[in-house]
Amino acid sequence: MARRRKRSRSNRPGLSEPQILVWADAHHARIGQWPRWGSGLVRDQLGEKWRNVDTALRYGLRGLEGGSSLAQLLAARRGVRNLKGLPPLTTQRILAWSDAYYGRTGRWPTSKSGPIAEAPGETWRAADQALRVGVRGQAGDSSLAQLLEARRGARNIHRLPRLKLVRILMWVDAYHQRTGSWPTSKSGSIREAPGETWQAIDVALMRGRRGLTGGLSLVQLLAARRGARNPKGLPQLTTAQVLAWSRAYRRRTGHWPTTASGPIPEAPGETWGAVRAALSGGYRGLPAGLTLARLLGARTMPPRASKLRRLTVRCVLAWADNHCQRTGTWPRARSGPVAKASNETWRGIDQALRTGKRGLAGGTSLSRLLAERREVRTRQYAPLLKKRQILVWARKHRRRVGEWPAAEGGPIIEAPGETWRAVDEALRGGKRGLRGGLSLARLLARAVRARNRISLPPLTLAQILTWADAHCRRTGSWPTENSGPVVGAPGETWKGLAMALRFGYRGLRGGPSLARQLSAKRGVRNRTNLPQLSVARVITWGREHVRRTGSWPNRDSGAVSGKAGETWSGIEMALRYGHRGLPGGSSLAQLANRSLP
Repeated sequence: MARRRKRSRSNRPGLSEPQILVWADAHHARIGQWPRWGSGLVRDQLGEKWRNVDTALRYGLRGLEGGSSLAQLLAARRGVRNLKGLPPLTTQRILAWSDAYYGRTGRWPTSKSGPIAEAPGETWRAADQALRVGVRGQAGDSSLAQLLEARRGARNIHRLPRLKLVRILMWVDAYHQRTGSWPTSKSGSIREAPGETWQAIDVALMRGRRGLTGGLSLVQLLAARRGARNPKGLPQLTTAQVLAWSRAYRRRTGHWPTTASGPIPEAPGETWGAVRAALSGGYRGLPAGLTLARLLGARTMPPRASKLRRLTVRCVLAWADNHCQRTGTWPRARSGPVAKASNETWRGIDQALRTGKRGLAGGTSLSRLLAERREVRTRQYAPLLKKRQILVWARKHRRRVGEWPAAEGGPIIEAPGETWRAVDEALRGGKRGLRGGLSLARLLARAVRARNRISLPPLTLAQILTWADAHCRRTGSWPTENSGPVVGAPGETWKGLAMALRFGYRGLRGGPSLARQLSAKRGVRNRTNLPQLSVARVITWGREHVRRTGSWPNRDSGAVSGKAGETWSGIEMALRYGHRGLPGGSSLAQLANRSLP
C-alpha cells in the first residue's frame, strides 16, 4: 500500500498556469476571495490542494517552470495584491496620503486610522510597520508618528513636551478668568496649548510623566495652589454644625431646609444635597444611615413620654460583648433584639446613638462606637494608619516574598482586614489620618529606595552601552529586546531599555532602537536593517563555496565563509521573497543552473 501510494503521488497529472487560473476564478466566484496556499482542497478536482499547487509553482514540479508562487501568479495575471511582494513605499508618498487624510478629517492619521482611501489595499498600520521595521524601501527605526512630527509638525503622543507646574497654573488661571470656574479632568482641550487636554494634564500629574514628580492630581494642585474646593478632600462635618446651619436657614426663610434647598450661605461650596449624601453614607465624619429630615425631626420635635429606659455607653458595650461571645460576631443595626435586655433592639440602640436620645450624647452610631471602643473594623470606620506602621508591614512582606509590595499585592498578612490597595488609596486621598498626595510606590521609593515603575530614574546612552558591553563579555552575544533582566541593574530589563530608546522615555531623546544603537556605536549586525545584496554577489560567494567544498551551496550549508553574520539559509529566503534588494522568485538551486558550467 505504501509503495502504491508513493507511486500515485509521483504520477500526478501535469499542471499549467491557465488551468490553475481557471480553478482560481471558480474559487473566487464561489466565496468572493482569491485562493491562498492554505485554502485547502481545490473544489471538483480530486486530490488537488492549493498547497500542492503553490509548491509546484515554486519548485517547477508537474510541468511548471518554477520560481513562482500562487500569490505571484494571481498578482501578475489577476491583479491580486501579493502581501509578500508589496510595492515599495516612499516617504513622499506617505506624506501625500497623510496630507489628504488631514484635509479630509482635520487631524493627522495614526496607525489605527484604518485603510488609506487614496491607496486601495494599503492601511495606515502597514505604513507604520514599514517605517518601523524597515521593509518596502524604508530604512526602519521610525514610525508614522515620528515622520509626521518631523515633516508636518504633528503632535507625537509618544514624545510629548515636558511640563512645569508654573505653566499648568498659567493655563488654570486663564481658564478661570474665561469661564469663572476651575478646570477638571473633564474640561476638554486647553485653549492656550493646542493639542493639550486637561485629562492628559491630570494623568501626567498623578503618574509623574513629562517631567512632573507624580502623586498629585489636578484637583489637589488647585486646592493647594489656588484654594479651589477638592471634592475628594472635603472638610469634616459634625451634626452640631449641620444643625447650626439648619437653624440659620430657618431664621432666614421661616422653614427648615430640605435636600433641594441649594447652597448653604454660611458654608461656601456646601449644599444641602451634599450634606444629605454625607449623612446617608456616613461620609466626612458623620454617622451613616441618617437623613436630614430625621436629624432635624429629632432635634426640633418636643420629646415624647416614653417608658424606655435611659441608656449608657457602658451598658451598650456590655450587651455587645455578650452578643459577640454568644454568636461569634459583633452586633449591627440589623441584628434584631438584644438578648440580655427585654424590649430592646439593636436598631433602636443605633438610632439612640445617632440622634442623642435616651440619655446618650448622639452624633455616633453602633458601628462607630464598636470601632472606637472595641476596635471592630467596619467599612466606614477603618482604623487610622501611620507611615511608620506601613513601612513595617512592607519590610515584613519583602522578607516573606522577596519583593516590595504593590497596590495589587492583596491582603496584608500582618494586619487582618487590611489590603495594600486600601493602604494605597489612603495614601493617595489623605484618608485614615494620612496627609494624602502620596502613593504606596512613592512612599517605598522615598523611605527604602524601592523601585517605582511610574517614576523610574533617568537613563543615558552611555550607561546602556556599558550594560551592553558587560552582557556581551558575559554571554558572548549582544543583547536584544528579549534578553530579559539587565545584570548589575536591579529592576531594569532590556525590553524596558529598548522602549525608552525608541520613544524617548526617562531622559533619552528617542528614535533609534536598541539594535540600531548597537549597530552604530558597536558595529553589531542589525537584523532589521541588513545590508543589500545582489545576484552577482551571491553567485560570487557560491563559486567560492564550490572551490572550497566542491559543491554548490544550499540552504543547509551553514554560514557563508568570510562574511560575518551571513548564512546560506538567510540568502535562500532573500532570493525567494525578494528581501535585501533581490528581485525575488528565485533560489540557490536556480542560481546554480546559471553560474555553474
